[in-house]
Amino acid sequence: MQFRQQALSKAQSAEDIDLPVRYARPQGWLALAVTVVVMAGAAVWAVTGTVSNTLDATGILTHGQGSYVLQSPIAGQVTSVLAQEGSTLPAGAPLLKVRTARGTTVVRTIAAGRLTTLSASIGSVLNTGANVASVERVRHSDDPLVATLYVPADRAASVRAGASVDLSVQSAPTQTYGVLRGEVRAVGRTAQSSQQIGSYLGSEQLGEEFSKHGPPVAVQVRLDRSPGTRSGYRWSSPEGPPFALGSMTLTDGTVHLDAQHPIDWLLP
Repeated sequence: MQFRQQALSKAQSAEDIDLPVRYARPQGWLALAVTVVVMAGAAVWAVTGTVSNTLDATGILTHGQGSYVLQSPIAGQVTSVLAQEGSTLPAGAPLLKVRTARGTTVVRTIAAGRLTTLSASIGSVLNTGANVASVERVRHSDDPLVATLYVPADRAASVRAGASVDLSVQSAPTQTYGVLRGEVRAVGRTAQSSQQIGSYLGSEQLGEEFSKHGPPVAVQVRLDRSPGTRSGYRWSSPEGPPFALGSMTLTDGTVHLDAQHPIDWLLP
């Protein structure tokens, strides 16, 4: 009771009436100011800022004209190999000499290109229709390389022509030489089966590898040229690798999709 009486007396005292009322301490005002600034910045970024959106896919470097598998038109035993893997051959170039019951026959290329795989060797016995070589179609030895990425079919619709692409090339470690620069040139209209991919690349194994998660869509990437590098292409590092790139080299690509505004998902 005594405490209550003292409290009432203090409340009725007029000596503190002229003192200002303190609504908040300086620390509180500072926290409020920081909160307002942060919220204003977030609102501006939500309207004008963008969020990076990427898509990763595996692929391969080629000359972009496909390959074909050369099959033996005859049955017999190989007596001579007339070309080496990696060599560029014209159409009708001799590839193998095969001894048959009617004499020796020469197996020749169908179209001009680079011999990527030679399955037959001296002494091999061939049946009619047996696969003997894979040839990548190349018009000229200095034709530029392109990258073909195999994108999951459910994400291919988000890829647009002109999108920038970063490529990690198997033969050039990213930690040392950086990534190869390029941009999307074309996006396939339909998903491709393992057989279609294998036929295009001249390799059943690659067809199975690129379609192991389902039929993908082929995305063709044009590589940025740069006369100042040894490879002739532009890299994230100043010079890139000190050697030329070869076709049929595996690569991993990161496609930079259209940037998105955060407001699209912050607000309904």
